[in-house]
Amino acid sequence: MADKLVKGARISGGQRDQLSTDLKKQYESGRSIRELASETGRSYGFVHRLLSESGVTLRGRGGATRGKARKKS
Repeated sequence: MADKLVKGARISGGQRDQLSTDLKKQYESGRSIRELASETGRSYGFVHRLLSESGVTLRGRGGATRGKARKKS
């Protein structure tokens, strides 16, 4: 991926398209939104929005849930 982007700098046009493509490939290969946000110097929300706009099917959160424990059979 490209070097860290300047935090808060507006990204538009071809640069945004390229970033979107790069993030989509990495997310689909298993990287998390938090990892991608940290690596690019962008916020979680920005990366989430870019992935959503590019048509990525976002994964569930994983981790512990608050529901009742299921019986093991």
